[in-house]
Amino acid sequence: MRVLFVGDIFGRAGRKILVDETKPLKKKLSLDLVIANGENAAGGAGITPTIAKEFYEAGVDGITLGNHAFNEREIFGHINNDNKMVRPINYPKHTTGKGNTILETARGKKALIMNAMARLFMDPLDDPFPAVEDVLKKYPLGSAVHFTLIDFHGEATSEKQIFANVFDGRASLIAGTHTHVPTADARILPNGTAYQTDVGMTGDYDSIIGSDYEEPRNRLLNKISQGRLKPAMKAATLCGIMVETDDKTGLPKQVSRLVLGPHLENVLPEF
Repeated sequence: MRVLFVGDIFGRAGRKILVDETKPLKKKLSLDLVIANGENAAGGAGITPTIAKEFYEAGVDGITLGNHAFNEREIFGHINNDNKMVRPINYPKHTTGKGNTILETARGKKALIMNAMARLFMDPLDDPFPAVEDVLKKYPLGSAVHFTLIDFHGEATSEKQIFANVFDGRASLIAGTHTHVPTADARILPNGTAYQTDVGMTGDYDSIIGSDYEEPRNRLLNKISQGRLKPAMKAATLCGIMVETDDKTGLPKQVSRLVLGPHLENVLPEF
C-alpha cells in the first residue's frame, strides 16, 4: 500500500492547498489512501462538518484530530456518525467520537487509523499506552489489517520517541503532530515501523506556527492578549510523510517526507 499522512491543516490557507493538491498527489504518487490531521482546519482551532465534507470530496480518506478536536460546537453532533474521523483514543470513555477506525481501499485492503494524545505539556488525558495497546491486540498488523497508522499528537519529542519505541513493529506508520514544525527524522525504526517525530503543519509558514504575527508577539512581549489568534492567510506549504508497505506484513518498504510549497525546501518522494 501507498499512504500519505498530511500534518496539521491550519486555517483557510492550509485547507486550500490540501484541497488543491490531494487528487493530483494521489494520481502522481499512486496513493491508496490520504489521511490528514484536521484539528486546526477551522480558523486555526477545530473542524466543522462542512470542512470535513470538503476534505472528503477533495480525495482525503480519513481525518485525525487532537487537543482542539472539540473547539467547534458543530462537531459534537457529527463525529459519532463520521466513520472516517477519529479523535484521541485516550479521551475519557464517555467522550463522544472514537479513537480508531478501519478504512478500506479501492483494492479491498484494510487500514487501521488511530489517534492518540501525549500527556507532557498537554491536557491530562488518560494514559495513551494501554488504550493503544488494546486496539493493536484487537487488530494485529499483517493479519487483521494490512496497514496501521497512529497519529501521536504531542508536544515533547522525547515522549513521541518513547511511544514509537514501545510500538515499533506493530504499526506501519507512527507520525507525530501538534508542534507545527516538521522534523527531518523520517525513517524506518529497528523493528520495522516508519516514524517521524513531527510531520509539520500544512499552512502558511510566514507566521507563528500558522498564526498571524501580531497577537503572539503581543502575548510574549507585552503580556497582553487582544483576542483570538488569527490564521496567516498567504500561500501555504503542505507537509506530510509517505510510506509504501508490504501487503503481507504491513510494514514499510520505503518512507519519505513530502513538502510542497513556499518557505521550506520541497521534498517529493521518488518511489
